[in-house]
Amino acid sequence: MAANRKNRRAYPTLQLSESFGIAIESFYAHKVRFLLTALGMVIGTASLILVVTIGLTGKQYILQQIQAIGTNMMVVTSGVSSVYSTESARDDLTLNDLTAVRERVPNIIAASPKIELHDRIALPGGKERDILVLGVAPEYLVVRNLDVLAGRFFDDRETQSRSKVAVITQKMAEMLHGDQDTAVGKEIKINGLPFVVIGTFRERVDTFGQTEISDDTILIPYTVARFFTNTDAVEQLFFSVADPSDIPGATEEIQKVLQSRHRPESVYKVDNLTLLLTVASKIANALTTILLLIAVLTLLVSGVGIMNIMLATVSARIREIGVRKAVGATSAAIRLEFLTEAILISLIGGFVGIVIGMALPISVRLLTSYRIPISGLSVVIAVVVSSLIGVVFGTMPAARAAQLDPVESLRYE
Repeated sequence: MAANRKNRRAYPTLQLSESFGIAIESFYAHKVRFLLTALGMVIGTASLILVVTIGLTGKQYILQQIQAIGTNMMVVTSGVSSVYSTESARDDLTLNDLTAVRERVPNIIAASPKIELHDRIALPGGKERDILVLGVAPEYLVVRNLDVLAGRFFDDRETQSRSKVAVITQKMAEMLHGDQDTAVGKEIKINGLPFVVIGTFRERVDTFGQTEISDDTILIPYTVARFFTNTDAVEQLFFSVADPSDIPGATEEIQKVLQSRHRPESVYKVDNLTLLLTVASKIANALTTILLLIAVLTLLVSGVGIMNIMLATVSARIREIGVRKAVGATSAAIRLEFLTEAILISLIGGFVGIVIGMALPISVRLLTSYRIPISGLSVVIAVVVSSLIGVVFGTMPAARAAQLDPVESLRYE
């Protein structure tokens, strides 16, 4: 009795081992057919891996571009009464509002006012050009995530001492002096007063016009800009927090502070990039999902190819199946043999496809400084889908082989 139970336990393992061996022999005997059948799985699986990689890379790029516009930035727009429309109803933001927000809202790491001026400057050749002058704080460099290309940005000491220094855009430096390095140290007149250019800058990413900075922009200390306006009023306030998760809470707190300092009917708008980041993330995820479904469809087409080849294999081996059944092979053994062959084709093609699909992002990581994201989930999905395709599309040919009548099979020519 014990020996019989032991034999029954060993039989499935022996049967599976035998089926595996027969499948390998079949592959060797029909190498071209095996390679062509597995090629579809290779292409499908590699496409799945690459699609997920491309989707993640695109998502990462889009989010980085949006975040680079401003480091966790919030922008407060000057308030105007929602009830009145006369000039006396203006309830502008002031520098004192900036101070109050910094004192009462936690996690603010940088802040800057924006005072806007307009002027005309002389160009080489006797022409003139309209320019935009923004009075900002030194922390504007951090809040707006600007790149200083030549020279430096003005500091707190120059701001407090009202030094007549300026930082100009890269394009303005090239337009006035030919290149950025030459522009540093030169003088430029703003409203008749000479300012020394101490640096050139640019926005870190293209904001597609959605910015307060133009090609003809000059940045000066806000304390100097107040000299031209003779008022504490500012057009906008810029704030930055340490972590993106702090933005919703900080936005709400800033709104409360401003409303408590101004008339109840005044309306203030506190904008941030959270909604834009969320929308961009959802769009990127949707596009990745669509591409992933297309890749899965490619795998399904490969599965149909496996089923067709296996059906052809069954037809070519009908007499062999009859001989095996005549010498004692069961229908289950025949079914397992062909199912094993289909699964092996699918898995081998799948693993080769995974290696090819992972080779591109890994090569880019090794050969360049760009860090392409690699998704372990896509590898798991590829293995699971490959296995399922082998089972699903191998079941019908295996069942057909198992149902063949041994007598009719032996007569088959």
